[in-house]
Amino acid sequence: MPQLTRTVRIGSSHGLHARPAKLFAQAAKESGIAVTIAKDAGKPVNAASILGIIALGLEQGDYVTLTADGDNAEATIDRLSELLTTDHDAE
Repeated sequence: MPQLTRTVRIGSSHGLHARPAKLFAQAAKESGIAVTIAKDAGKPVNAASILGIIALGLEQGDYVTLTADGDNAEATIDRLSELLTTDHDAE
């Protein structure tokens, strides 16, 4: 199966801080496939690594590129994209 790539915009009003980063990393890990996330044209990091995600310093409005490789790549990218575009800081 070919790699699937998608660019999405961060929706959380306070960026991808610990709580939304944990939700994202957990979903990436549970997918069981290789997934990376990269900010702009930067170096991709393992999407299942909460420390790697936090180190990207993602703020609201930043664009990231997700790449998934394996069975269910499209469903995984869909789920992870939804997590990234949702404002987890909204009341």
